[in-house]
Amino acid sequence: MLNEKGIKYTKRDYLKQPLSAAEIKGVLKKAGLGPKDVLRTRDPAFKELGLTGEESDAVLIGHMAEHPGLLNRPFGVKGGKAVFGRPIENLLALA
Repeated sequence: MLNEKGIKYTKRDYLKQPLSAAEIKGVLKKAGLGPKDVLRTRDPAFKELGLTGEESDAVLIGHMAEHPGLLNRPFGVKGGKAVFGRPIENLLALA
């Protein structure tokens, strides 16, 4: 979709280059969201870790850093703003 609109972006493969806990905190702050808002409960790690979604923000962010599949994606960051692409059209807000 971004390519079709001619919007330039840099893609980061979250599995090959996972975000650190500090990076996740930064993205969440820019998006105005908490980790519970972007937690993927369908990821296998959610069940494997025995998560409920009621854990503290620090615990969830730590797990997201170690198990990147727990973090909803795609998301985009531009300057001081971040958006999560569910639905994908949300990313256009950064253009």
